[in-house]
Amino acid sequence: MTTPRIAVIFYTTYGTNHAIALAAAEAARAAGAEVRLRRVKETAPAEVVAGQDAWKAQLEKMADIPEVSQDDMEWAEGYFFSAPTRYGVVASQMRAFIDTLGGLWSKGKLADKPVTATTSAGNLHGGQETTLISLYTTFMHWGAILVPPGYTGQAVYDAGGNPYGYSAKAGEFDEVGRAAVAHQATRLVAFTRKLAG
Repeated sequence: MTTPRIAVIFYTTYGTNHAIALAAAEAARAAGAEVRLRRVKETAPAEVVAGQDAWKAQLEKMADIPEVSQDDMEWAEGYFFSAPTRYGVVASQMRAFIDTLGGLWSKGKLADKPVTATTSAGNLHGGQETTLISLYTTFMHWGAILVPPGYTGQAVYDAGGNPYGYSAKAGEFDEVGRAAVAHQATRLVAFTRKLAG
């Protein structure tokens, strides 16, 4: 059995998507994948981050996690993305990283790789689905293979039934959410193994 290479790539402000990414990485490893956990570079001005204790503390908490690189994107055979929703689309920090990938995209280095995504928002109707769909639109431009959870397991239903990808209310990632993320990550590993094998 092959060992698929999965990059779990996340951006977080206060920690929800960090927790989601950790759960995804754990589940992917348990499913037999080699995993790189990578965070997206913070692009907000340092004085803005420093002015909010919780934001500053979260950034310090993740200091040992490498920032995602072009090499990580080329290395991976499958991708798990997690980032907050901002005004109905993904946080600008994640978008800024994605916008650096034109060189890899133009060489076909992002094509034919399975990808899935999760998000969070301040409330249950804060644009989670549009965020995930906008990410999937980008991934379709890459020629990636979308692996949403759909309605493929009870964990999806238990967590609210979002077929596009798990979505949390900010600050409320719990065991039900953890099970949904594990289901989604395990599904990604299975498809990556089939395609990379």
